[in-house]
Amino acid sequence: MAAQAVYVGIDTSNYTTSLCVVDAVGEVVFEDRRLLKVPVGSRGLQQSDALFQHMVRLPDHLVAMRDALAQRPIRAVGVSSKPRPQLESYMPVFMPGVLAAQSLAVGAGARLWETTHQEGHIAAAVASAGLFVENERPFLVYHLSGGTTDLLWVKKQACGYEIRGVLTGLDLHVGQFVDRIGVAMGLPFPAGAQLEGLAAGAADGIPSLPSAIREGRPSFSGPLTAAEKLLAQGVPKEQVAASVFRVIANTLEKSVRYAMLHTGVERILFVGGVASNLLIRRRLRQRFGEATGDGTRLFFCDPKRATDNAYGVALIARECEQR
Repeated sequence: MAAQAVYVGIDTSNYTTSLCVVDAVGEVVFEDRRLLKVPVGSRGLQQSDALFQHMVRLPDHLVAMRDALAQRPIRAVGVSSKPRPQLESYMPVFMPGVLAAQSLAVGAGARLWETTHQEGHIAAAVASAGLFVENERPFLVYHLSGGTTDLLWVKKQACGYEIRGVLTGLDLHVGQFVDRIGVAMGLPFPAGAQLEGLAAGAADGIPSLPSAIREGRPSFSGPLTAAEKLLAQGVPKEQVAASVFRVIANTLEKSVRYAMLHTGVERILFVGGVASNLLIRRRLRQRFGEATGDGTRLFFCDPKRATDNAYGVALIARECEQR
């Protein structure tokens, strides 16, 4: 019996090298993702540094995939070639993934499907959040990360998604807010997971930070300054961390309600690394609970699929090839 064909996804984002393989029904056959190394005390990586790390790591990912597949044929290869599905969207950091995907597709005699990092996030979230999208009913997506604070109108297509921008952040991205206050506390970059751990130990009486929004567009520069002042005043790190996630949730609530009012769409899916935060999820679910009577439905990506990964890219390659 011939071995079952598989579909490969590759994503080389700002801080993660990811490779994922799924079978004909979308089940994960192999997955390997690794965070890039960021110097202690740094608030990020230069594109050139991230690109170099991807180039060094990708061969090991491909060798591990080859050994795990045990001669299973590759039917299609997907890759995120840029951040967003927009003409001007570009980042050098995605080029190593494109080169690896092109080489793999040629060597395997398989078709290459190019997609975007944002669409990969959406596909991974849709698959893990229980959101039914096959009837082409539009839904909203809030992409929350260190490089993105985008609220999008999304509609499923035969291959991928139709995406329209609804609103975006005014200044700092939400993930930058989290990482900068985390680094100010001495936490390693990226700081989200450890900052969440601190916040979970906060006592009662969480200090209030100002929530800033204009026509649905969130601003996090003011809350960052206010949080830094709390630290300077000697407020415990746990309390400051909790106040950060509280103000993020409050701001997102206002932004989401604005978007729903102006689009008429009441289903929203949260994706991206910040969307994995359980404290933000809990508060948003409380604020949009049944007691509000507004019929809103919130969907959250599985936390392990919220951060950067190639799972959604592999699913898009499978879907496009099978259509």
